[in-house]
Order: sequence, then C-alpha cells, then structure tokens
Amino acid sequence: MELQQMRYVVAVAETGGFTRAAERCHVVQSALSHQIARLEKELGARLFDRTSRSVRLTTAGEAFVPVARQALEAAERARAEVAAATGEVRGRLAVGAISTVAAVDLARELGAFRSRYPRVRVSLQMEMSDPLIEKVREGTLDVAFVGLVPGARTDGVRERELARGELVAVVPPGHPLADREWTTLARLARETFVDFTAGSAARRQRDEAFRAAGLASEVAFEVTTVEFLAKLVRAGLGIGMVPEAIAADLPGLHIVRARPAPERTERVVWSGLGPSPAAVAFLAGLGVQAG
Repeated sequence: MELQQMRYVVAVAETGGFTRAAERCHVVQSALSHQIARLEKELGARLFDRTSRSVRLTTAGEAFVPVARQALEAAERARAEVAAATGEVRGRLAVGAISTVAAVDLARELGAFRSRYPRVRVSLQMEMSDPLIEKVREGTLDVAFVGLVPGARTDGVRERELARGELVAVVPPGHPLADREWTTLARLARETFVDFTAGSAARRQRDEAFRAAGLASEVAFEVTTVEFLAKLVRAGLGIGMVPEAIAADLPGLHIVRARPAPERTERVVWSGLGPSPAAVAFLAGLGVQAG
C-alpha cells in the first residue's frame, strides 16, 4: 500500500468524484483510477460505489479514509520534523478561529508567518469554539483561536489565555435602549435575542451570566456568525450580545454596556500531544512558547 494511493482515495472522498480528485492531485484521471483499483484489489474490498452520476464511499471506504488521513498526516509530520532538525520549517499550518477573534490581528499574523516560512502550507477555517477545540484535539487543526467563559476546561489540548473582556449589547437605531450607555441584565432579559446556536461556547458566555443573575431570556433567532447576527439586529428582529472589541466594528448598531456584564476569555489552543514545527514557529510569533 502506497501513500500516493491513500492520497488519491482521500481526494476522491473529499471532492466527490474522480475527475475533480485527479485535478486536485495533478494527474490524469486514468492513472488515479488505476491506482485506486490496484489498492482495492490489494485490500480485497471496494472503497467506492460508482454510478454514472455519483461516487460514494462503501462501508469499507468509510473505515479506510480516516486511517488514510492519519497516515498521510503522519508522513507529512515526519518530513516536517526532519526538515526542522536541519533548521527549515515546512509542512502545514492549519489554523482555526472564531469569527469574533479580537486578541490578535489574525490576517496580519498569518501573512507575516507565510512570508517568513514560504514552504509551509497555511490554511484557515472559521467555526465555533467547541468544534475548533475538537479538531485540534483530533489533529485536523494545528492551532485554534477560541472564545470561552472564564474557567472553562479544554481537555486534551494545551492553551494560553490571550485576552479577557466583556460582552456588550448591540441594538438597532430607534430601539428604546439606543440612547443609553448602560443598562442592567434584568432590563435586557425583557428583549428578544439574536444569539449563537444553543450549546455553543459563544452562547454559554451570555447564558451563564443570565443564569447567575437568576434571569431567563428568549432567543428567537440562532446564527453561527457575528456578521449575520448583526444583520438580523439591524433588521429589528432582536438585540444581540457580542464581545466589546467586536461591537465597534458593527456599523449601524448602538452599543449598550450591561451590568453585571457577561465575561469571556480568548484563548489559543494547540495539540496536547505536541505541536508540529510549523505550529511551534507560529505560536512563537505570538509570544507563546509551545515546544
């Protein structure tokens, strides 16, 4: 079994077709199909169900692909470690981040890193905190920037707190609170909320503050990005609560401070099993010693 064959199988699984997989791998489709057929013969099982319209993983394929990804990542990590031993940083840097990250200028940091280490393949994925932490834990991501309530545990990963701040309310023009600088949680509890999805770390930051004050709140609209939250608030469908550092960048909304204010921490997390050379270099650029 060859790594190239594993790479072809993973490419087909991710792109959903042999033609697109061949384009990604920069080979002709016939060569890719031949290598996968050889692998299936060696394994004694078909990895894909092929029709004229679709390509789907078989049960055997679903079992094979995660292991193949791990093998490919391990091989890439081995090459990166050898290169690092000779003073060269290469390999991949897969970064995850919440849409409300404010503790670092992520675009600037990624740009500076890629300029300094051009042989590292850099990627970025935006998502909610909990799935980002899970992807770091399983090795899909190398580093992630997340927002959590103070004291929240992040088992299976290492972390560093980057900033601590408060959530503020954002309301549309003409709202009864629009001319107020601050209000109470009890007053906010009378409003309809636009908030992040139930159970997410972003939602817990507000929910726990209301719960601690003995208050309940109505969430009518659930979103996954701060940009869409802001759109719904501008439309007058409810009010929202976002990190203070982010609120100032939401045009057309008024900021109202709450007392007591929900708190959050921004953290950077990385693998508890040991970061890759690229991750070590990236974190060092942030002043974080991860090695």
